[in-house]
Amino acid sequence: MVTAVAQRLASQRKEIDDTLAAFALSPTQLQEVKAKMRVELERGLKKDSHPTASVKMLPTYVYRTPDGTERGKYLALDLGGTNFRVLVVKIRTGMRNSVRMYNKIYAIPLEIMQGTGEEYNMFTIIILYKLRNCISDFLDYMGMKNTRLPLGFTFSFPCSQTGIDKGDLVCWTKGFKATECEGYDVVDMLREAIKRRNEFDLDIVAIVNDTVGTMMTCAYEDPKCQIGLIAGTGSNVCYMEEMKNIEFVEGDEGQMCVNTEWGGFGANDNIEDIRTRYDREVDGGSLNPGKQRFEKMTSGMYLGEIVRRILIDLTKHGLLFRGRITERLKTKGIFETKFLSQIESDRLALLQVRSILQHLGLDSTCDDSIIVKEVCGAVSRRAAQLCGAGMAAVVDKIRENRGLDNLEITVGVDGTLYKLHPHFSTILKDTVRELAPNCKVDFILSEDGSGKGAALITAVFAWAVRVKGSQRPKLKGATLRDIMARFRREMENGLGRDTNPTATVKMLPTFVRSIPDGSEKGDFIALDLGGSNFRILRVKVSHEKKQTVQMESQIYETPEDIIHGSGSRLFDHVAECLGDFMEKQKIKDKKLPIGFTFSFPCAHTKLDEAVLLTWTKRFKASGVEGMDVVKLLNKAIKKRGDYDADIMAVVNDTVGTMMTCGFDDQRCEVGIIIGTGTNACYMEELRHIDLVEGDEGRMCINTEWGAFGDDGTLEDIRTEFDREIDRGSPNPGKQLFEKMVSGMYMGELVRLILVKMAKEGLLFEGRITPELLTKGKIETKHVSAIEKSKEGLTKAEEILTRLGVEPSEDDCIAVQHVCAIVSFRSANLIAATLGAILTRLKDNKNTPRLRTTVGIDGSLYKMHPQYARRLHKTVRRLVPESDVRFLLSESGSGKGAAMVTAWASRLIRSGKRRTVEMHNKIYAIPIEVMQGTGEEVCGHIYTLLK
Repeated sequence: MVTAVAQRLASQRKEIDDTLAAFALSPTQLQEVKAKMRVELERGLKKDSHPTASVKMLPTYVYRTPDGTERGKYLALDLGGTNFRVLVVKIRTGMRNSVRMYNKIYAIPLEIMQGTGEEYNMFTIIILYKLRNCISDFLDYMGMKNTRLPLGFTFSFPCSQTGIDKGDLVCWTKGFKATECEGYDVVDMLREAIKRRNEFDLDIVAIVNDTVGTMMTCAYEDPKCQIGLIAGTGSNVCYMEEMKNIEFVEGDEGQMCVNTEWGGFGANDNIEDIRTRYDREVDGGSLNPGKQRFEKMTSGMYLGEIVRRILIDLTKHGLLFRGRITERLKTKGIFETKFLSQIESDRLALLQVRSILQHLGLDSTCDDSIIVKEVCGAVSRRAAQLCGAGMAAVVDKIRENRGLDNLEITVGVDGTLYKLHPHFSTILKDTVRELAPNCKVDFILSEDGSGKGAALITAVFAWAVRVKGSQRPKLKGATLRDIMARFRREMENGLGRDTNPTATVKMLPTFVRSIPDGSEKGDFIALDLGGSNFRILRVKVSHEKKQTVQMESQIYETPEDIIHGSGSRLFDHVAECLGDFMEKQKIKDKKLPIGFTFSFPCAHTKLDEAVLLTWTKRFKASGVEGMDVVKLLNKAIKKRGDYDADIMAVVNDTVGTMMTCGFDDQRCEVGIIIGTGTNACYMEELRHIDLVEGDEGRMCINTEWGAFGDDGTLEDIRTEFDREIDRGSPNPGKQLFEKMVSGMYMGELVRLILVKMAKEGLLFEGRITPELLTKGKIETKHVSAIEKSKEGLTKAEEILTRLGVEPSEDDCIAVQHVCAIVSFRSANLIAATLGAILTRLKDNKNTPRLRTTVGIDGSLYKMHPQYARRLHKTVRRLVPESDVRFLLSESGSGKGAAMVTAWASRLIRSGKRRTVEMHNKIYAIPIEVMQGTGEEVCGHIYTLLK
């Protein structure tokens, strides 16, 4: 008899254990949940996979957390559950811990939560019945009835946002089902409802999720808080994501808070292996079957119902309550989640558990109480572990985003489940620690709710408006297309005979008529002068089995006193370096063909003649502008008398880059330099070049696009910082486009912005050091370092510390944001001008789709960690009907000069070299003639012609 009872009890125990075992997650299963969540986070961020991702990763347009400088008075509304809260929030003097709040809570009846919105949408109903008195009372109490307060609206349901104050309701959750609202902009509906009352005027600045509001509330107390977690009626997480990872939002710089809406995780059946039949029953009986599956396994709205269904099942099998199921236990929703928290309390004796069960109409024994406690523990433990696995995926992603081996970060938390359940928070933290061992995660409780967060976001947005006023916002797509059109017009002006003299983009003929075709061969010397370093190369092109190129080179420094001295000293220096190189190569007795890369604006009359128009890039050698640089170099070589030279071609570094890349890819027909300076060249149809005779074939045009805007064409997009840069430059009013985009000026642009922001109290607590005020202290290489994904913030701190600033983490993030704005603008502007060249090539070829290669060189393009990707992305957006390959010049423009020389040598050998000679002389027209009669002007011209 005893044995039979024991066997029966053992069988019952096994049945109970088997039921609860489905809720026990092994370490392996938790790792799998973490991995699957990480996959869905990534899918939600990708443009292509976002529509089908279960974790929607919704942009919030919140770009930063509070830094303590916020101040002002704000109204906040908080709607997310069965209660609706209205607050007035005062943030005093911009200091932390100086927030005062006044609030009132209103209950939302079930008929409103699940009612219709046909004549009056839900917001109208709430305004009419709930806000009418409370807002008026609040404004009267505060003495601000006639004040137009900024309002932040915490709306705790999935919304698709297109701006900080625009959010279309995606779907209801947490028991709401009011019709005629999904798919509509909740801010517009709220504005309309307020307008109907016509009692007060409010400025709705921001709509935020409760999760975002929680993060902002906690970040006000702890600057390390970059994550928000709600574990209450619903379940959700938000965090600060890198903008470059959010593919469906324009822009790459800085960060944006992403509302994960992780409650939808599992909608694509990827967690079916851990769902139980009780989860499926709860889902099937919910208002939204098949949706929010993760939330239904983790949130307070559903945990009590899961427990109730388990208790019914165990009772049916005679394992509880003597097999008797009461009518109350059959009632959906009767077992509230608060009962789990009470039953699992360590301080609660079994008799008190029995008392709770009796309240539910359940006549229980002590054994029943123990089993019920086990059931509650299994369900709540699983919920906490699942939240922990999801959180581990988020913190690991942030750590990898920042390129850190170890991450220290804070999570702001709100929600009754986290606050009131005796074990939930501990299990959650333990799970995160086990699954993300490289992350030290602190959790701080939001004491003031998400309403305060809405007010803080409104305050932060006001800060952002001030910052954008300091920085100038990034260029939009329409603006870039307009700039593209402007540059296209300037190109046409430069190509026209009548319009060229006044064109800013000079479109200089280079007399290079083709790219390498693979038949080039020989031994050549290449000179490359374009900066403080002067390079000489020996290039051997051979055709033994396949075409090969051998290069030997040496770099010579060009001292500052020579750069700013006389022209004769400069070319004597070049001739001396060339002689030294030929001596070392033991070719002084040979007369090798020489190609000369001269990286300054020149007017060509032949391939081996180039008249310098103007110096750029800090060069100021006197007596060179207006002179043929080949003649000056030949004169310096002849003066030495110890070697002979045959300078066959002089080309711009941009042309050299195109020719270098053209040797590897014969589709290359564009060359770009993005470094200390910037320029572009491309192959133009001869019939369009009015300055050169002939209509057949093509010729490379050196655009000299650095001067784009010198006629005021770009005044609408130039900033006060651009103008200050120009005023302090050696050539005010010239090369304005180059000063907006090139590496020579980028660091200085950043410095000027930081100085202004510091003066306005937006950075460094308003402190400005002498180093920060010193011109040139921030270099473009510093901008590149600060924008690195992995160590960027660390580099920002190092660089700012060297400038005498003691930056906070928020300062470093803001500086990184400024750097990104400046470099992103540069990449956008280059993309617009390149887009104009590409569309011209497409039109010239009369093809529906352009397939071409762009050869590219320059330290900014090569060294900046984000520049190339941003440029490519914007070009694709501006010229969608093109397939453009960007080919990096690994050998520099010197090799290109050798390729041009090889091409010219081949033409000479074949007797096909085409030459076009132009002779000109410039005469000044006296002011008295210019302002005289037409007869006097004609007479003066006739005299000159004679």
